[in-house]
Amino acid sequence: VERALCREGERLVLAGERLDPGLRVRLLAVGKAAVPMAAAVERLAGDRLAEGLVVTKAGQGAPLVRCAVQEAGHPVPDARSERAARAALAFAERGRPGELLLVLLSGGASSLLAAPAEGLALSDLAQTTRALLEGGAAIEELNAVRKHLSAVAGGRLALRAAARRIVVLALSDVLGDRLDVIGSGPFASDPTTYADALDAVARRAAGARIPSRVRAHLEAGRRGERPETPGETDPVLQRVRHVILASNGTALAAAAEAARARGTRAVVVTGALRGEARLAGRRLAALGGALRIEEPLCLLAGGETVVTVRGSGRGGRCQELALAAALALEGRLGLTLLAAGTDGNDGPTDAAGAFANGRTVRRGAERGVSAHSALERNDAYGFFDVEGGLLRTGPTGTNVMDLVLLHVSPSSRRGRDPSRDTRAPDR
Repeated sequence: VERALCREGERLVLAGERLDPGLRVRLLAVGKAAVPMAAAVERLAGDRLAEGLVVTKAGQGAPLVRCAVQEAGHPVPDARSERAARAALAFAERGRPGELLLVLLSGGASSLLAAPAEGLALSDLAQTTRALLEGGAAIEELNAVRKHLSAVAGGRLALRAAARRIVVLALSDVLGDRLDVIGSGPFASDPTTYADALDAVARRAAGARIPSRVRAHLEAGRRGERPETPGETDPVLQRVRHVILASNGTALAAAAEAARARGTRAVVVTGALRGEARLAGRRLAALGGALRIEEPLCLLAGGETVVTVRGSGRGGRCQELALAAALALEGRLGLTLLAAGTDGNDGPTDAAGAFANGRTVRRGAERGVSAHSALERNDAYGFFDVEGGLLRTGPTGTNVMDLVLLHVSPSSRRGRDPSRDTRAPDR
């Protein structure tokens, strides 16, 4: 925010544009990073900021000077999410045409602003979101559905806003920085359709768990009986300007710089990590094990994987990736992996992610937990909580997807760990 907003005398300069000194600015901030982003605007804009509304994840709120703060549910919306969405709609509608509406958007906004479309209930949105998440839906698929069940997503909040000028400063938590996917694009045009939403439901085998009202709503939309979300040619959206402040690439570059500052060579393997978390963990472990190096190396990967839930355990995608990597690294020296969410919150747990190395599986077995069994039950959190490999940071105030770091030392090799018992107690 500080790179995008500054003050030159009586003028504010926003994303390179010098604003009129008398322009009234109102602020709407939504997402996991909403509070620190809004605090920066308050500090930089001062009395130029007329009022604001901030919506963030439950437990991450903090008092601000000029902005009201509300908390809501994430990743599954709750009653607070609906209240927040109604408040955001009212805030946007009561503005004046001559004002500037400044929007701060970060990850989590899709769940934090959850006003169901006409004919649907909040429980429909919550049940559908949970089913798609457990079915391993990618964020693009999930948000294609949510945009067509919402009164605010998919550009609909922009349609309700009174201001003739809207600037959206966004932290991207999606691959490709797609404006329609970040926070389900409340101020962006939407290239997806009701048909796309139904296809996403079918692909993720969630049809049987989708409420009948949701299916009927989507099918009516596909038949043309409900209005589509606004497209890029909609004249109302021409007043909206989006600026990406930071993305996963920003975090990867910072991680590489931090590694080099510590004397470790760093290589970004990919900024498009996706697919099943356990497969990604195995592949990254295999890549590290195949290297033959003369000096320490840190491999970096960024993106967002998914977990298809088949068991009853707890854990997020980063912990599942780390657990699968631990099994692939078993007995191998000189390789250590960390997978973590940049927001400090991996899945429905208090951990950001987990560490894994060649001794993780054995250490867990010594403490009475089986890595193989935990992975089968999708219980990575249960395993690492006992084994000791969880990374707990608390909320970080940002959200730009996940980072995976794999440290490879010159001694990395496949071989017997001298501290390892020849028995396999966890099998």
